[in-house]
Amino acid sequence: MAGQLAQPGSRGGGRMRHRRPPMSEINVTPMVDVMLVLLIIFMITAPLLTVGVPVDLPKTEAAVITGQDEPLVITINSGGHIYLQETELTLDVLGARLRAITRNKLDTRIFVRGDRSVIYGLIMEVMGTINSAGFKRVALIAELPTDRPER
Repeated sequence: MAGQLAQPGSRGGGRMRHRRPPMSEINVTPMVDVMLVLLIIFMITAPLLTVGVPVDLPKTEAAVITGQDEPLVITINSGGHIYLQETELTLDVLGARLRAITRNKLDTRIFVRGDRSVIYGLIMEVMGTINSAGFKRVALIAELPTDRPER
């Protein structure tokens, strides 16, 4: 009925504990967790970074346009400079550049963003150039007012 006595220099109740050899593999679980968080952050912020040319858009009460494909955006800033996405170009090369980018896919959606201080005639010239290049799905982008009543 006597219990085992611990031997001097041993730990525990007389049992020998074996030490595991060191692990030589990399634990990838924390790295995968960090990568998933970064993926989510990039997925949320990427749509916000699509158009980098700052313009002061006019306000409107029109409905929001929705669609599945990513449209091309043409921006006309307050200085009258024309940008395709973020690349500045001139009006005479706009049609050819659009056809090259879309690979002559004429049903591509194209959005035109014009600063509120731009002369209306310049916006119409840009839209006319787009139309004469064969593109028919062209829309103007405006900013929704902040004090819009809920519907």
